[in-house]
Amino acid sequence: MRRCSASSDFMKSSADAKTIADPGGARAARIAAFLDAHHVMSVATCGPNGPHAASLFYARDGFDLIWVSDPKSEHSRHVAERARIAVTIARDYGDFPEIKGLQIAGDAHRLADGADSARARSCLEARYPFLRDANASPALREAYDKARFYRLVPARIVFIDNSRGLGFKETLEFANPRP
Repeated sequence: MRRCSASSDFMKSSADAKTIADPGGARAARIAAFLDAHHVMSVATCGPNGPHAASLFYARDGFDLIWVSDPKSEHSRHVAERARIAVTIARDYGDFPEIKGLQIAGDAHRLADGADSARARSCLEARYPFLRDANASPALREAYDKARFYRLVPARIVFIDNSRGLGFKETLEFANPRP
């Protein structure tokens, strides 16, 4: 079983990443570092009533993103209906030349109970120790116990970095996204 990614071992799940003009994996390393430096992603889904966005904590496993959510939530229902989603990750900036962020597109799915869910739980609890705190509030404990784990397998990650020029982009495309 693989362990969850740390910033220094980001490449283990990226063997399928096309890193054109990425000597030594510098682009992939910058993207992995950005993922590690942030904690909240905005997940965009679309369902029968139109688009929906939700802000969620995530952990990364290689370049895959893992989160926990109530299966009855709107975004979880949308993922069950249509796997293709988009994600953005950025902090709040006050000036456009400072903007840095990720735009990610890929397929998401709810993890089956068993080894995949146990791995997801381990990744999330390693990043967010309060999730495994036996002394957590009963409401948090109950919500976490009812929630299910989800994984986004990216097809494409675009890193926007206006500090390197307005609209500067670096892209990782994944040749063989996994289900």
